[in-house]
Amino acid sequence: MSRWFSPVAIEIAVLLAVLSTPVSAQSQTIIVASTTSTQDSGLFDYLLPIVREKTGIEVKVLAQGTGQALDTARRGDADVVFVHAKSAEEKFMAEGFGVKRYPVMYNDFVLIGPKDDPAGIRGLDVTASLQTIQTKAASFISRGDRSGTHIAELTLWKDAGVDVTKDRGSWYKEIGQGMGAALNVASASNAYVLADRGTWLAFKKRGDLVILVEGDKRLFNQYGVMLVNPIKHPTVKKEAGQRFIDWLISPDGQNAIAGYKIESQQLFYPDANDPGA
Repeated sequence: MSRWFSPVAIEIAVLLAVLSTPVSAQSQTIIVASTTSTQDSGLFDYLLPIVREKTGIEVKVLAQGTGQALDTARRGDADVVFVHAKSAEEKFMAEGFGVKRYPVMYNDFVLIGPKDDPAGIRGLDVTASLQTIQTKAASFISRGDRSGTHIAELTLWKDAGVDVTKDRGSWYKEIGQGMGAALNVASASNAYVLADRGTWLAFKKRGDLVILVEGDKRLFNQYGVMLVNPIKHPTVKKEAGQRFIDWLISPDGQNAIAGYKIESQQLFYPDANDPGA
């Protein structure tokens, strides 16, 4: 004899089933606000299937400049933020928007330019290079998007004694876009550009661009990760978000990051064990 259940009874049964499900099991999908460099370098395409296999967590990435990613997290529109501008990250923490900052990995910035190097910066340090670019009004592409790379670029200009808000001319162009787009514009216009090494190695449309300045200690590029504070934003998936972070900084996660290579070149170097990073 078949049983008949009213629609109301079915709805009640479904609701009870949902309410009885542990929060940690209700959703294993988190949103990570991160930088375009981690996306454009191909790191996430490589890493996220491993995260899913090892933790069961599905990660959706919002690839933005670091400033935009931190603002996304401030609004509570992400569970985790994974960026590369330590001063901005520390400000985010001081404002109470993050639970704890963890260092994850580093690489470096490189100054890219035309192979024929019209400004003549090859072999100079980064300060002298930027001063020369400004003096010779050589074409320079800036991301202009409050990203970690843009913040680093502005700091380097300041250290070189160049105020690009006042001393810029038609040679200095802000595009307000990500790293891949900045490299595309630089390639098309035969211009200089500051890039993170990871995105540069993944970049396929190099044209006549080459690395002209590298290895300067001022080009160091550190990445950090933070869980968005669930006290400020109760919708944050704190358990899954923290589990993702814990895996990133674990030996397993650090080894996976170190294993990401393009043409045998390592793009990122894990340093979760460095408390000062």
